Amino acid sequence: MLLGYVLAVLAAVASGSGSILESAGVRRAGAFGGSPQDLVALRRQPLYFLGVGVDLLGFVFAAAALHRLPLFLVQSVLAFSVGVTATISAILGVRLAGAGWAALGVGATGLVLLGLSADPGPARALPAGWKLLLVGVAVVIAAIAFTVQRRDGRWSPIVLGFCAGLGFSVVGISARTLDASGPVWHLAVEPALWAMIANGLVAAVAFAMALQRGRATAVTAIMFTTNTAVSSLIGVVVLDDRVRDGFTAAAAVGFVLAVAGAIGTAHYAAAHRVEPSASTA
Repeated sequence: MLLGYVLAVLAAVASGSGSILESAGVRRAGAFGGSPQDLVALRRQPLYFLGVGVDLLGFVFAAAALHRLPLFLVQSVLAFSVGVTATISAILGVRLAGAGWAALGVGATGLVLLGLSADPGPARALPAGWKLLLVGVAVVIAAIAFTVQRRDGRWSPIVLGFCAGLGFSVVGISARTLDASGPVWHLAVEPALWAMIANGLVAAVAFAMALQRGRATAVTAIMFTTNTAVSSLIGVVVLDDRVRDGFTAAAAVGFVLAVAGAIGTAHYAAAHRVEPSASTA
């Protein structure tokens, strides 16, 4: 069980670090606030792909943790990676006020409550048909993201961040239900693996487009809030994720505190943004 907690924390650190690297890559490529076609410039930005690589490492840690711990716990830890994003952003010009540090404390308290409340164990198996449906969700998310990125508006990074969060929630659900038993070659025909790949790619692209239009902390908060809420709900209702006897109230309070802490941290970090000079862009 301890290994699961360690893996979840490593996943959060990797995800938060990856978000900052990806955001820096988008800005160095001159794609921030530009047209969707400007994202092509990212192919010349190794910093962005380093961020993607760190994110993928975080995904591996998260997938391993999800085989041991419930979705509501692992995804809440991942949501709190916005604290990692805000901390690294402080080095790059974002000053976290006292209220921001308080938000970090609130989120940390929520994670402690969730950690004490979670009942480790495997998820309920999903039929192959439901796993195929998860693959199809990637098509729906891609269609929404494609439509939104063709239009300008202050709401576009919100919708794109939501699309990214929805895609990553499906990745988490798929990882939780992945059947890794039997020969390795069986994974090639495992629908949950293809659902992870398809939704992960779509979510990564949607996240890149959201970063093009909004601040890293705000976009990350939207993405992780959606990711946490959707996947946690499905985990409890469908996948038989459990809470320890007598800890239901603590789990509910912990979940709210963890998500609220992540959102608060992102808000106060974004509110104290110090724009870098042209020489550091």
